[in-house]
Amino acid sequence: MLKDRIFSAQRHLKLLDVDILIFFGLSTIRYLTGFTGSSGVLILGQEDCWFLTDSRYTTQASAEISGCSIIEYRSQIDGISSLVKGIPARRIAFDAEHTTVALFNELSKALPDVRLVPAGKEVELLRAVKDADEINILAASAEIASNALLEMISLIKPGVTEHEIALALEFAMKNAGAEEKAFDFIVASGTRGALPHGKASDKAIAAGELVTIDFGAVYKGYFSDETVTFAVGRTDARQEQIYSIVKDAHDLAMAAVKPGITFKALDALARDYITEAGFGSNFGHGLGHGVGLEVHESPTVSFRNDGVVEEGMVFTIEPGIYIPGWGGVRIEDTVAVTVDGCDVLTKVPKVLQVV
Repeated sequence: MLKDRIFSAQRHLKLLDVDILIFFGLSTIRYLTGFTGSSGVLILGQEDCWFLTDSRYTTQASAEISGCSIIEYRSQIDGISSLVKGIPARRIAFDAEHTTVALFNELSKALPDVRLVPAGKEVELLRAVKDADEINILAASAEIASNALLEMISLIKPGVTEHEIALALEFAMKNAGAEEKAFDFIVASGTRGALPHGKASDKAIAAGELVTIDFGAVYKGYFSDETVTFAVGRTDARQEQIYSIVKDAHDLAMAAVKPGITFKALDALARDYITEAGFGSNFGHGLGHGVGLEVHESPTVSFRNDGVVEEGMVFTIEPGIYIPGWGGVRIEDTVAVTVDGCDVLTKVPKVLQVV
């Protein structure tokens, strides 16, 4: 399987007209080789594969990686330079999304006779379509997170702080088998719900407020992502109205997910519905994003993306309405695209729950 992934990546050398392709992004390196450490560089030639790392990881790399030569370096740039000069290579592509300006400048200085070619979407899309094993792991990651929230839902009540909820949720996830939390959880109650990225604060939850919780787990390196908005104690007419609009927009997009539809069209289904309800200016972000070895990866489900949905892609559907001074609602599920629709990986029910 990993050999097939390497072969798929090597095909990009001809497409980019380069001698070698360098990967600095650890998530893509893990995808291509199985390496789980935190330092290393993967270099692909037309038929060869080299993994460069320091002395902390050479033994681990030898155990985890097959089909690549393992090279130990004392300095990353020196290690790359020595290998490139020995090949030799004249045109080198690199994963631009994971290469800083400082790193680019170091490479340029170390390899003055080499043309460096940035590779963007070409290599970012390598991980966009998941295989069955990946989807099974993603489903397990999502189930761990969903069950953890359902387990501690009784703690969401007046007087409890957002921080306390976030901490209890993290503990429940790790107790259920999560390696770590996917990101700093968003717990935004009351007027703070108008903050799409309102990380948990010291604010105490009050009766009559909405609480938006955006959370996820990491399991076997794969991430989950889900958002639920609860009502605490009671609801009023406006809360029910806003929630219903977001839920309908969410459901419209979810029902339309299938191979062949464009990401732009999916986004438009939810966005147009919210706009027609009078809240278009209160939904500013894209409808969703890919989920895998990173919590945000290709593809993006956005009005800017004309790309087409393919079987095996995994991404979120997460419309929201955010009203300054009032609060907000976001509903998010993660889906895996099937031959004629999608499977929902996240498991918390999305009907409005009063806790």
